[in-house]
Amino acid sequence: MKKGLVFILSCSLLAAACGGSDSSKPAEKKDSGSTSGTTAPAAAATGDTKGLELIGSSDCTTCHRLNKASSGASIGPAYDEVAAKYAPAADTTIDRLAGKIISGGSGVWGTVPMTPHAALTKDDATTIVKYIMTLKK
Repeated sequence: MKKGLVFILSCSLLAAACGGSDSSKPAEKKDSGSTSGTTAPAAAATGDTKGLELIGSSDCTTCHRLNKASSGASIGPAYDEVAAKYAPAADTTIDRLAGKIISGGSGVWGTVPMTPHAALTKDDATTIVKYIMTLKK
């Protein structure tokens, strides 16, 4: 009985972590105390919320946080770390990073590979990268 309960709980947590989001619904905004990192002062300051909305409606926050200071551990780099590494980003860098979002990759930030996001369009991936670049401190 106890093993069955642990198994069911483990499966539920795995399903939730692997992207139980419904991309047909608009992303729910979280308050600044949340651990998902889906709100950003930079979005309000720049008016560029489309990239943030795309991040919120995908499974990005399963592995990434908005900034390194966000509570909770993450598998991938925080977005502000990505911005610090690549900004100011030339168009070729933005295109390359958008391609990595779509096709996945590994080796740049450690040994854990990034899941491909083949359902994203090149324009949406580019919008996400441009938003992330606004987070450079």
